[in-house]
Amino acid sequence: MRTRRKTPQLVTEAAEVTDLDHEGRGVAHIDGKAVFIDDALPGERVHWQRSRSTPTFDEGRLASLLRASPHRVEPECPHFGVCGGCVLQHLSPEQQIAFKQRRLLEALSRIGQVAPSSILPPLQGPAWHYRRRARLGARWVAKKQKTVVGFRERSSSFIADLRTCPILAEPVAQLIEPLSVLLSSLSLRARIPQIEVAVADRVTALVFRVLDEPTAQDRESLEAFQRAHGIEVYLQPGGYETVAPVMGTASPLEYRLSAFDVTIRFQPTDFIQVNGVLNAVMVERAVEWLAPTAEDRVLDLFCGLGNFSLPIARSGASVTAVEGEAALVARARENATRNGLANVEFHTADLFAEDLARAAWAQRPYDKVLLDPPRAGAREVLPMIASSGATRVVYISCHPGTFARDAGLLVNEHNFELEAAGVMDMFPHTAHVESMGVFTRSG
Repeated sequence: MRTRRKTPQLVTEAAEVTDLDHEGRGVAHIDGKAVFIDDALPGERVHWQRSRSTPTFDEGRLASLLRASPHRVEPECPHFGVCGGCVLQHLSPEQQIAFKQRRLLEALSRIGQVAPSSILPPLQGPAWHYRRRARLGARWVAKKQKTVVGFRERSSSFIADLRTCPILAEPVAQLIEPLSVLLSSLSLRARIPQIEVAVADRVTALVFRVLDEPTAQDRESLEAFQRAHGIEVYLQPGGYETVAPVMGTASPLEYRLSAFDVTIRFQPTDFIQVNGVLNAVMVERAVEWLAPTAEDRVLDLFCGLGNFSLPIARSGASVTAVEGEAALVARARENATRNGLANVEFHTADLFAEDLARAAWAQRPYDKVLLDPPRAGAREVLPMIASSGATRVVYISCHPGTFARDAGLLVNEHNFELEAAGVMDMFPHTAHVESMGVFTRSG
């Protein structure tokens, strides 16, 4: 027998919000029980609506404000609160950074049992129209007779029905409604589940995931959309290897790191840092802290397309760069050649494997190391780094928990000191915490 879902209950009792959790929700305590409230901020007194109850905590949404935080601001996006792309637009940018800095330092203390000797100034870029890489959902809704395009709704598998998106880079921010109209007109409108966005310095690419073969009319419509909006349309009928431009040829996608006279070319589905402006600032700061010289042997792990490797190589240092995805390694080599850099070599290796020490590149001595791992962190490579003789490590992190764990290992087991750490606001208006740490060999 199907049970009827309980209607969320309006809690008339006031709650005092004291903190934000790692998802950016307000935290309150009622009768000793934690309550997580969407859109509530520390220092606020609220009424809230319960959406979930467990024996140990409740979850809910803000119903009304009894006392507002002085740091509350008006969200710029009309879809805020429904769309799950942002959760902190109602908090001032300065307090967003302070929240992320607290999360980083708390994780270092609680998980890694370490503290940095100094705190780096936060790295910030534009707060709006910063997102050059994104994956938008698409769904044909028969009742609405339209295709909905956008990010997923909060705590839901549904796609938010967006009209615009102020965090997406231009011109994509203004293409949400035109994309909805385009997809609604296609014969395979119910067979396009997503669109990947890649905004390069001079070209914007949209990759349509297609589960059926487009008709000739579909292709004509896609080509007309490409011409009308000055973008490049790609189709992806299978895996990433099947991605191809709808018109047969496409302009190369590139971004430039001017401080190092480096241009990096990439494919529309390749990983690149989401925030292009902040990426350039981050690379400059990382290379500054690494301080490579022509005499140094530098190891760059999780190197991707060469985002750090190639700028480091501009110093004249001998660079060894390693990445797990062979296709990215091939393009990194091409980027090195295109930029005239012969002092960097690239290797493909599973950096989460237990037998890394068997690789020839892993047996060499190094002076300095750049780490830029995924969310899982870099635990498996830390013993090899420690045995390499490296005296300085710059760690770029996209998850404070794994960074704190690895920082604890470097400091407490491998004789490094955490010289400095700080946050980077790669994803404004979200709860994502990106950070940088600088480690030096003790003694």
